[in-house]
Amino acid sequence: MDNGKSNQSNNPLLYTAFFSPLFLHDLLGKVVSTEEEAYNLYNSYATRTGFSVRRGQKRYNTKKVLRQFSYFCSKEGFRLDSDPSEVSMANKLETRTGCEARIRFAFQNDNGMWKVSHFVYEHNHELAMPEERQFLRSNRKVSEAHLDCYNVVNKEKMVMIEAGDAQSLINLFKRKQAEDPMFFYTVQVDQENRMTNFFWRDGRSRIDYDCFGDVVVFDTTYRTNRYNMICAPFVGVNHHWKNVLFGCAFLLDEKIDSFIWLFETFLESMGGRKPKTIFTDQCQAMANGIEKVFPGVCHHLCSWHISQNAARNLGSYYGNPEFKHMFNKCLQGYCETELEFQSTWDDLLAKFNLTGNLWLKTLYGLRAKWCPVFSQHIFTAKIKSSQRSESTNNVFHQMSTKTMSLTQFVHHYDKQAEKMRSSELEESFRCNQGLSSRIAKSSGLMNHAATIYTRKIFKLFEKEFVDSLGVMMHEVGSDGTIHSFELNEEGHKRVYIVQLNSLNCSISCSCKMFESMGLLCRHTLRVLNVKCWSQIPKQYILKRWTKDANKGLEASEHGELLQTKGKSSVTLRRNTLMRTAYDVLTKASETENTTRIALQKLREIAGLIEKEMIKSKGEVNAKIHDSLDDCNATTFDETPVRNPSCVRPKGISNARLKSVMEKRRRKTSKDIVSSSKKVSYFAY
Repeated sequence: MDNGKSNQSNNPLLYTAFFSPLFLHDLLGKVVSTEEEAYNLYNSYATRTGFSVRRGQKRYNTKKVLRQFSYFCSKEGFRLDSDPSEVSMANKLETRTGCEARIRFAFQNDNGMWKVSHFVYEHNHELAMPEERQFLRSNRKVSEAHLDCYNVVNKEKMVMIEAGDAQSLINLFKRKQAEDPMFFYTVQVDQENRMTNFFWRDGRSRIDYDCFGDVVVFDTTYRTNRYNMICAPFVGVNHHWKNVLFGCAFLLDEKIDSFIWLFETFLESMGGRKPKTIFTDQCQAMANGIEKVFPGVCHHLCSWHISQNAARNLGSYYGNPEFKHMFNKCLQGYCETELEFQSTWDDLLAKFNLTGNLWLKTLYGLRAKWCPVFSQHIFTAKIKSSQRSESTNNVFHQMSTKTMSLTQFVHHYDKQAEKMRSSELEESFRCNQGLSSRIAKSSGLMNHAATIYTRKIFKLFEKEFVDSLGVMMHEVGSDGTIHSFELNEEGHKRVYIVQLNSLNCSISCSCKMFESMGLLCRHTLRVLNVKCWSQIPKQYILKRWTKDANKGLEASEHGELLQTKGKSSVTLRRNTLMRTAYDVLTKASETENTTRIALQKLREIAGLIEKEMIKSKGEVNAKIHDSLDDCNATTFDETPVRNPSCVRPKGISNARLKSVMEKRRRKTSKDIVSSSKKVSYFAY
């Protein structure tokens, strides 16, 4: 097979063509007085350029007086071969590329100063983007000015927490929307103009959803803030296997109407794109809402919540190691077939005499929603929803207090989101610094995987590849194009069937790992390796797991939204345009020249749009008039929005909510808010 590798990383001109000669004149012939000043000079240049500095050679005269010293790009040279038995070294990413970029200072006898005597500016590797340069090893520092700026921003944010909490929240959302055109929020109020439910997400969350919104974890089991509202974050998993926030909502109740409103709002905020799979706690009202708003979406129950409920509902049984082992075998997907699941479940009930247990009966009736063996053909990213919910809960637990206002919570949410995004950015930077694990160089498939996948996903791929070495393979049929194989893992009886089509490079396995996770399994890798394939077939490279997962978003992916009719069509078209403009303008802002080009083209576009609007003025005016009629009942400036009710139901704390499966159904004589009297405030 043709490896199809690109040699662009070996072309130094690729990474120097965009530099202005002014950068070079800054250093050529430069004179400094001390070694420390020399290092600061080159390190400052390196930070602006996008690489890290490593101290190099020093040369002394016969009297052991320093005469020359050098600084290198951190990717200079190559790492010396280590002992193959040192596993930690074998798995370590290789970051050296043999880069020749360097600077040399020589001592001047006439004035006692150090002068740049040699300077190589060309690099043979990608340079760090402006937002990544904070992670450069030689640039890890925080200036006093940066700290001062951070403190000022925090003080300005706290000033916004004023008067009515609900109206302050809306004011905050308005300000955020002015700063971020892709910011989206919706507030729902009752007939008395008292806030009941609200949802928000920023522009980055929309971009993250476009990249990783195929699987969503929706958690409503936590109450927080002084109004005892239900905190409901939407969470996903990114290409580094870390949590990513898609948005957050606060609900006053867990009624069907509230969930329908929220899911419709969330869907609209994401341009109408539904996830493939959604994980939630067990709640009938929520399930009904999902069925109505997300038809065709696979609804799974979160295993973390089931484990928590099992501990409460099964008492001492759940503390029994043997019981817990059998229960978790069913829950965590250790059963490989439906038949094995049924056998294990029946044994569990019989062994512990739990055939009549109502909680287990209810759980069994929902088995298709929580046991992985029933959904192997559906993409779930094979994420442990338990881990996602637990880690998210830890985040929101730290943020909550009984007296926290809504505005304060949003500020804390922003801080947590920023931490998560900074962590993602740093991990992306690390991925681009390491070429591949050293052990991967012995295999074409492994080397290809190390090139395209992030570090975390490559480790998952690497495990499958290593485990494939213990898989026995037998070819059982072939018609010249389609080849059939039977495989079984060492020490296991189960036989897996793999089919390979050599004509269109398609391959499938009965274990369905690619269908559910998006990575090739050990069985398919065994076949490809034996058949001497050196690259992963392109149709089996899921972009969401690659280093470039969140690059190259195109509006054409959502072209169908342009034809949407109804009230939300303007919003959808605007979201589509903003998504396209986001990437372009981000790149344009990096230099003065590209900024000038972007501004020029934007003015041209504005002129063309103005002409088109004048041409169809009558039609546009009619649309504007209709829009104003729609908005008359939802103008924020007319009446300030009132706070939610501060009544805290007796016995309810800021702890996680009990599941519907375990809590008693309490009937109240009067609902806090009648759903028929709710009005929504939309802002896009």
